[in-house]
This record gives sequence, structure tokens and C-alpha cells, in this order.
Amino acid sequence: MQATTYLAGDLGGTKTLLAIYSDQNGKLKREYVQRYVSAEWTSLDSMLKHFLQSRPDANSTPQTSCFAVAGPVKDRAVELTNLGWSINQESLKKSAGLEEVELVNDFAVLIYGLPHFSDSQQITLQKGSRLASDGTRYQQGPVAILGAGTGLGMARGLPSSTGWIALPSEGGHREFAPRCNDEWALVQWLKRDLSLERISVERVVSGTGLGHVMNWMLQQSDNAMHPLLEKAKAWRYNTPDHPEYHDLPASTCQYAKAGDQLANAAMTLWLSAYGAAAGDLALQELCSGGLWIGGGTAEKNQDGLKSMDFLNAMRQKGRFQPFLEGLTVRAVIDPEAGLFSAACRARELAESSGTLA
Repeated sequence: MQATTYLAGDLGGTKTLLAIYSDQNGKLKREYVQRYVSAEWTSLDSMLKHFLQSRPDANSTPQTSCFAVAGPVKDRAVELTNLGWSINQESLKKSAGLEEVELVNDFAVLIYGLPHFSDSQQITLQKGSRLASDGTRYQQGPVAILGAGTGLGMARGLPSSTGWIALPSEGGHREFAPRCNDEWALVQWLKRDLSLERISVERVVSGTGLGHVMNWMLQQSDNAMHPLLEKAKAWRYNTPDHPEYHDLPASTCQYAKAGDQLANAAMTLWLSAYGAAAGDLALQELCSGGLWIGGGTAEKNQDGLKSMDFLNAMRQKGRFQPFLEGLTVRAVIDPEAGLFSAACRARELAESSGTLA
């Protein structure tokens, strides 16, 4: 008897991953995966047709699928503007011959993976006691995740009798609230440099934000001879596909690890702002079930996320500090966590719809 299989996808503007997973004694095992350059295809339908036709014959035909998509899902459809793709669940279901299809925002989809991540996919930043101030233990409750990448993703998860309910969020676009003189000066400089009237959290707390922090520090008069000054200009005024573009956030991390004083100061400010944003989300969602840190920078900044720069800023929330100290906080370090989470959701859909044998 062939194992039940699930189709999972992680669709981005640059690359798309499609995979078939099977259920092996309650654990998902990836049987087959293909990486596609998204821009080389005219639609997901044509890409999916190629994928299904090229899969090994040993794999049973999946009937349930979930696709993580880089954009907001509205009315069971999504527009991927950077690719010119319009994806609709019903039309995709028919063209691929699937019984169940679901589109989920590519950050919110991580909610479905959280209960199933292994120790190799995540690390613990704070064990937490999950104890209330009066000593009573919290029951399993909501979860939340945020992650710095190009922007700042956020999502919430609520437990239910049929599984997790994932709720996407645009919390990364809320107002950034400076907590000290340096952050205040940074905000005022960013408003001038970017010609903006307001500064959102993700302008500071993101991979891009780390570049802004370092660029601001480099503009100070006593840093005119710093080796990253010219590279900061190449980052600020060029797009990633430009031949003169330089990855300033990555260089900041490298220089900090090498002991550069200015880069270390930039990392400290950035990690503190990141921790404060994490604590704010934890309070907003009262995520007694746990807080996770994800995004493209998590795997590269594990030591920073474990540091007191991050953790103290997360915990320092006045009278609610005991709540923050009691939370279990983890970081997702698997670069393919979105694909795995989509497979978790596909299995959940199969269980709830009765398509499992």
C-alpha cells in the first residue's frame, strides 16, 4: 500500500520550491523536491504541470496541497505582482487535478509548522517557565512569530479543536517607537534620508533596517575613513541586481564578528530594537503558547538572538516582565521552513477533509 502524499510549495519572486511529502509514522518525510527560477515560468499552473510529470513513479499522486505565497491572500486568490502571476485556488485545483488546495501567506504558513519543527529546525533562545505571577501554570494558548528578512514578517496562531488557525499580520508596518536618544536620532535621520513622514518598525527591524542603522552610523563625521563608507553608498543607491550593489547588512555582520567597533555598535542597536519588537508582539498577542523568531536573518544571527542585547530588550516591559520571562522563545533556523510548514498544512487539510486513507 502506497503512503499518503502531500504537495507543498513555497513561491517567491526569485525562486519557487515544490515538493512531495509522505507521512511516515506521524512524521513528514520529503520524497521529492524541485527548485525553479520563478521568472522563467509564465504561471504556477505550467510549473506545477512540469513538476507532477517529472516526479518519480514511486510516488503516489498527491490529492491535497498547500502553497505558501509571497503576498496577501484575498478571496482564495493572490496576485504576485513581481511575477505577473494571478493564482486562484479553484482554478489551480482543477488544472492540477487536486482534491484540496490552499494558498497561505508565506510568513503566516509558518504557524502550521511550529508544533512539528524538530530540534534541527529550531533553537531555543529562552526556555521559559510559562508561570503566571501567582505561580499558576499557563494553559496552551496562542502563539506568535516575527522574523526579519527584507522586511519584518509577523503572524499569530490560535489553537482550535481542528488544528491551528493562522492569522497573518502587517504589524511590521506599525510605527517605530524610539526608546533612547540613539534611536530617536536614527529615526530623524531616516525620515530625511528616505524622505518619509513616518518610520515603520521594519525600517529598523529587518535585514534592510540593519543596513540603515550601519549607514546612519557611518555618516557621523568621525567615521569618514571607515572601510564600509563607500560600500554603504553602493548599497543605499543601487538595487540588488546592479553590478555595483554591495550587501551592507551582510558586511556589517562580518565586520562585527571580526571585532569592528562601529559594526558592533550597529549590531547592538539593531538587536535591541529587534528584541523590543519581539516583546511588543508577545504582549499584543499574549502568546502563552510560545514566541518564535523566524525570517531570513535568524539562521545567520543565532548568537545575536541568544545575546542579552536581544533578550533583555524583549523582557523589559515594565509590569509585564514576568510574563515575558516566562515565555518559551525559539528561533526557526531551517531555510526551507516555509516549504515544510506548507506540507504540515496540506496534511492537516487532508485530515480535516477526510481524504486520508
